[in-house]
Amino acid sequence: MEKTDNPFQGKVRIRACGLLLENRKILLVKHRGLGRLGYFWSPPGGGPEFGESVQETVKREFMEEVNLEVQTGNFAGFHEHIDERFHALELFFFVERLSGDLILGNEPEGNAGSPVLEELGWFAIED
Repeated sequence: MEKTDNPFQGKVRIRACGLLLENRKILLVKHRGLGRLGYFWSPPGGGPEFGESVQETVKREFMEEVNLEVQTGNFAGFHEHIDERFHALELFFFVERLSGDLILGNEPEGNAGSPVLEELGWFAIED
């Protein structure tokens, strides 16, 4: 495997993600530098810190990535992604917005502190 500055490459990663649904739309964040197209859209989420529950992870990640305080609800499902560079085990939970103004944050684990989040958007569930 070639050397990379990407902290997620070549490792199994657990992600806890939140599904925020409002007005039949879901909130997604565009991540730069990942995926076949060089970016991908996904619900806010990330890896748990040692000793942190996955529900606490979802709350923290929502604050870091989109500046929203949320309440974590029921478990929605699991997804496993494997390709030649990445292996992610993703846990999804429904969330409810409690407070905050929707503002794009940054990814603290980004390369050299640079943000890897490019934009956020609401997408129709049907899409």
